Amino acid sequence: QVQLVESGGGLVQPGGSLRLSCAASASMSTMGWYRQAPGKQRELVAAITNGATPNYADSVKGRFTMSRDNAKNTVDLQMNSLKPEDTAVYYCNARRWEGIYSRAYWGQGTQVTVSS
Repeated sequence: QVQLVESGGGLVQPGGSLRLSCAASASMSTMGWYRQAPGKQRELVAAITNGATPNYADSVKGRFTMSRDNAKNTVDLQMNSLKPEDTAVYYCNARRWEGIYSRAYWGQGTQVTVSS
């Protein structure tokens, strides 16, 4: 069983910055972040697969930057120029191949609130 431990999040004013971190207990093929705002579906924020460049949602391009450390099994999300619409619970997501199946794991979620 893979464990994902998230850190970061909190309350920030519009235009501010936050950094989220996620550490996996094992090596994963894909790591990324999703978010879910109240009353909305969970959506992809950013993800990166080994050997590839990060994939970002259009709504965060140019503002969020994801970095990955394969040696430490960690992925960070630097969020700049935050907007009230970025308010959501952010979930770390990671996938790995287990036999012929690609299995997904989720973190417990961390709240990000952008408000003045």
